[in-house]
Amino acid sequence: MATKYELKSKEIWDGNTAASHALRQAQVDVVAAYPITPSTPIVQNYASFLADGYVDGEFVMVESEHSAMSACVGAASAGGRVATATSSQGYALMVEVLYQASGMRLPIVMTVVNRALASPLNIHGDHGDLYLGRDAGWIHLMANNPQEAYDMTLCAFKVAENKSVRLPVTTNQDGFLVSHTAQVVEPLDDDTAYKFIGDYTPMNPMLDTSNPATYGAQTEEEWHFEFKASQHKALIDSAKVIEEVFNEFEKLTGRKYNLVESYKLEDAEIALAVMGSAYETAMVAVDKARVEGIKVGLVMPRSFRPFPYNEIASKLKNVKAIAALDRSCPMGAMGALYNEISGALSANGQAAIMTNYIYGLGGRDTTAEHILEVIKETNENAKAGKRVTDLQGFINLRGPKLSFN
Repeated sequence: MATKYELKSKEIWDGNTAASHALRQAQVDVVAAYPITPSTPIVQNYASFLADGYVDGEFVMVESEHSAMSACVGAASAGGRVATATSSQGYALMVEVLYQASGMRLPIVMTVVNRALASPLNIHGDHGDLYLGRDAGWIHLMANNPQEAYDMTLCAFKVAENKSVRLPVTTNQDGFLVSHTAQVVEPLDDDTAYKFIGDYTPMNPMLDTSNPATYGAQTEEEWHFEFKASQHKALIDSAKVIEEVFNEFEKLTGRKYNLVESYKLEDAEIALAVMGSAYETAMVAVDKARVEGIKVGLVMPRSFRPFPYNEIASKLKNVKAIAALDRSCPMGAMGALYNEISGALSANGQAAIMTNYIYGLGGRDTTAEHILEVIKETNENAKAGKRVTDLQGFINLRGPKLSFN
């Protein structure tokens, strides 16, 4: 029987600590992990919780991140509540097994501390790893600060384990900007948090030998298409469950989350779209622009997968120009967030002048003043009724300006 952890109503936690306490309160059966900066403290804290008797279950230290996700797949198939954490190159090493986890419909929760991908080697935060796994069949929830890292991780278990979903979930937080930044967090007590998540009910566990089940069967052309379409539909339909879980969480805590977060969009003529910790920086920039008379608003997909196309389009239906900010270099194309938003507008018969901005790679600082310049350029596009800036821009980049028309 796990010992109860004494929590204050307000704690000073960084994002890693917040995520590790959410895993502790979920009373995970198996955590399998291999440490990697900047997510190491999540599993390190969890190992300490286990050693100190605050959790029951198993902590499995493996030889690589590929093995970590493989162990998670095995434990989840056997019928356990399972979680892990990783970043960057570790996430990249997991990619093969990410498809196994989602294809086998295993409700694994993974807290990902987003970090740049090599080469060159960099330990700081951007969304290269997030974008790498966007099509692997996992649900992706975004956290902008330590409070949200805690809240999203609790919600992730409830979403993943819903019988109509049964898909793995990642919660994403920016490396160092969230993972190592300490802020006030208001946690739930252990009993309340566990009651919110609920007891784990396995479906078709492999250790139930009286009811044998097949996992990871070979399908080929006869059934592979139908299976993947069914999996895709489950991921798309999970948006309803995410909303339900967010609504239940709001009733419990007073903290409201949405598939799409927005700020000052009601009368906006132009808009920014951004994900992660830069959302709060962008709010400051929006406030400064409003003082200067620019009617700008802000959107952020809380759920990157499933992507909330209709909700995004509805939020942006009245704006004339949009700047989509991607914290990952797309290498020969527009950024992923730009493409998703463009698709959402096109699918709903909407037209706005779209511009893509790349920012913050490898942890490069992006300030409110930088974003204010983006707002002014976007406003010029709106006033001209056409793009007068480059199709793609790079924020706070040293050296000659890169121009992509």
